[in-house]
Amino acid sequence: MTTFEGREKAYEDRFARDEAMMFKARARRNKLFGYWAASEMNISGADADKYAGSVVIADLEEDGDADVIRKVKADFDAAGIDMSEHRLEKHLSEEFARAKVQIESEA
Repeated sequence: MTTFEGREKAYEDRFARDEAMMFKARARRNKLFGYWAASEMNISGADADKYAGSVVIADLEEDGDADVIRKVKADFDAAGIDMSEHRLEKHLSEEFARAKVQIESEA
């Protein structure tokens, strides 16, 4: 293997590892966000677990975060909780930072 091929393989391996970490962090972020939203709606126990899972699944609808925000916003509205999309986006961002730290500490 030439030096170039070695670098290319290392780059591809790192890219794959980074993508896997990002996928795990997004899924963790969504779950943490779901647990937070559940607590805001006074949902606990097994129902909170189920709700957090539904937030993770909601992220599979389309690229980006709009699907997650839309789901939680609709649920908050139905529960009579006044929460702007901006605040939800901010909290989602905070949960992403928390999720990345958790994932990196597990690696």
